[in-house]
Amino acid sequence: MLGGDAVTAAEQGADEGVWADLVGQRKVVATLRQAVAGGRHAMTHAWLITGPPGSGRSNAGRAFAAALQCREGGCGRCQACRTALSGAHPDVTLVRTEQLSIGVDEVRDLVRRAAMSPTLGRYQVIVVEDADRITERGADALLKSLEEPAPKTVWVLCAPTPDDAIVTIRSRTRLAELATPSNAAIAELLQRRDQVPEAIAQYAARIAQGHIGRARALARSEAARTRREQVLRLPGALTTLGACLTAASNVVEAASEEASQATTELDSREKAELSEALGAGTRGVRPRSLNAALRDLEEQQKARAKRFQRDALDRVLTELTSYYRDVLTVQTRANAPLINAEHAADVEQMARRTTPESTVSRLDAILDCRTALETNVAPLLAMESLMISLRA
Repeated sequence: MLGGDAVTAAEQGADEGVWADLVGQRKVVATLRQAVAGGRHAMTHAWLITGPPGSGRSNAGRAFAAALQCREGGCGRCQACRTALSGAHPDVTLVRTEQLSIGVDEVRDLVRRAAMSPTLGRYQVIVVEDADRITERGADALLKSLEEPAPKTVWVLCAPTPDDAIVTIRSRTRLAELATPSNAAIAELLQRRDQVPEAIAQYAARIAQGHIGRARALARSEAARTRREQVLRLPGALTTLGACLTAASNVVEAASEEASQATTELDSREKAELSEALGAGTRGVRPRSLNAALRDLEEQQKARAKRFQRDALDRVLTELTSYYRDVLTVQTRANAPLINAEHAADVEQMARRTTPESTVSRLDAILDCRTALETNVAPLLAMESLMISLRA
C-alpha cells in the first residue's frame, strides 16, 4: 500500500508538469514517477488509486496516463501530455460515468479497447474514474483482462477506498492511496491555477474540508456560496413540524432545479445529435428504430439527472455535518477551529440549547439519510425524516 502525505503549499509547488495539480501527494507522485521511469518492479499493468472525495483521484489517474505517454515522463507541455489530459489521445481512454453504475456492456467495450496495441503512444491506458460503480457482472468481465493483460496495456482504476472496489479487482491491482490535502495546499492551488483572490481561496479551502473540487466550485461561484449559506441557516429554522416539512421540500426542490440546470441543455444536444446521426426526417429511416434509440437515451438521461440530484443532496448533508461538527466542538470544548467560523454565534447558541448527546444523534441522522438516499429511498421522504430528526 502506498500512502500520501500532507505538505505545505510551498513544498507542493515543487511538483511540475502533469503532477502540478496533485496537492499534498508527494509520496504517491514519487511512486508513479518511478513506475513511469521503468524502475525495477516499479511498473505494473493494473493500478487502484484511492483517496477521500476531492483528494484528486481522477487528476492522479489522468496525470499518470499522460506521463506514461510522454517521452519526458510527464512534462505537461508536449502534445502527448496535453491530449492525454484532455481525453483526446488515441491511446488513452478516460471513463467517467454519469450514470449510477458501470454495467457489463460498457466494461466489455473497455476490455476490447484494452486488447488493442497502442497506435501512437507507448501504452494503451484505460482510466476508470468511477471504478467503485462497476457492477459485479462488469467486474467479472474485467477480471480476465486484469489476469492476462496485453503487453502494452495499463489499467488505472479510481475509487474512494480499497473496499469500494470489488474484491476480485482489488486483489489484482497495485494500490496507490492519496491523502486529504491540507487547506494551505488547496488555497495555493486555487490562487495559482484559477487566479482566485487569496481571501476567497483560503475561505473555500477551509470550508471544503480537503475536497479540491468542492473548494474550486465555491471559490468560483457566488451562487454555490449562496446555496451553502442557505443550508447553514436550516438548523435554526427547524422549530416546528411544519417548518421541517417545508425545509425538506425546499431542499429537494432546489436539488432538482440544480440538476435540471446542469442537464437540460446537455439532454437537448444529445437528443438532437442522436436524431441527426440516425437520419431523423430522412426518407427510408425506420421510425421504430429511431424511437427505440430515443427511449434508451431518455432512460440514460433520467439516470444522469437522478445522480446529479443525489450529488446536490449529498452536498447539503455535507454542509449540515460540518455545522453539527462545529456544535459538538463547542459543546465538548475541543481545541479545534470551527469550519464555519462565520456562523460562530449561531453555532454557540445551538451548543447552549442542546446537549452533546443530541448533537451526536443528529450527526447519526445525517448519516442515516445519506444511506437512505444511496438505497433509493424517495428523496423527499428521506429529507423529511432528517429534518424532523434535526428539530431542536
